[in-house]
Amino acid sequence: MSRRGTKATGWRKVAAATWGNPNDPQIYGDLEIEASRLLAFIDEVRGATGVRVTVTHAVGKALANALAEHGDLNARLHRGRFHARESVDIFFVAAVAGGQDVSGVKVVGADRKSLAEIGEELSRRVERIRSGGEAEVGQGQSVLDATPFWLLRPVLRFVTWLTADKNANLKRLGLPRQAFGSAMVSSVAMFGVQKAYGPLSPLFRIPILALVSEVAEKPVVVDDEIVARPLLTVTATMDHRYLDGAHAARLARSVRAYLEDPAAFESLPEREVVVEPPERV
Repeated sequence: MSRRGTKATGWRKVAAATWGNPNDPQIYGDLEIEASRLLAFIDEVRGATGVRVTVTHAVGKALANALAEHGDLNARLHRGRFHARESVDIFFVAAVAGGQDVSGVKVVGADRKSLAEIGEELSRRVERIRSGGEAEVGQGQSVLDATPFWLLRPVLRFVTWLTADKNANLKRLGLPRQAFGSAMVSSVAMFGVQKAYGPLSPLFRIPILALVSEVAEKPVVVDDEIVARPLLTVTATMDHRYLDGAHAARLARSVRAYLEDPAAFESLPEREVVVEPPERV
């Protein structure tokens, strides 16, 4: 090779002309979970409470527990410094407008809430969003809708700087501080997708986005025999500025532990016993 280097040709030349130096800190990983105990626990919670608990709720709860256990990752990054968050808050993405748009709900203190409590809160608040009654989301969306497209990018950057970096609370305008919480969870199961990755927007200011796949029966080896088991794949897009491989491994172990056996982390709610009044004779 000469001192001037080797001239790029073909696709390498096209690629060199198309992209600049990489500057994206996103890293990717996935967990495959044997979901038999998880599905059984969800059925038990539904039966005991009547709350529509889902696998997505369980993944959010598992992530909340993991961030609480590894508190150094429950932080926001600003000007090269990590600032501890006041609580572990998980943002759940939700479909609205008949599936034509997306919004979401931030569950505050998700690590301190049971799976049933998370499911009940999400069901109630998502229904309010869909009916236009969730004040925070509704007002914020109206501000964005009224902003001209050419002005939207600087407005979004300014709002994110205020509410996330400077930690200002503009809730009265529908722009609460730390709007996306500690981490984000979304589901692609409704589309029959078994593995997908989502992008980390610069507006999120979070270290991790988890996507929940469809639970599917797959062959696994148990005691030297091939058997069918329900498997759940959880994929994660992570910000390398917040965590490296060692951090990700710690987080993954904690998430896996909860999802493989949630009953080891929280008790099942007691079933409500309905006592029928005695018949009058």
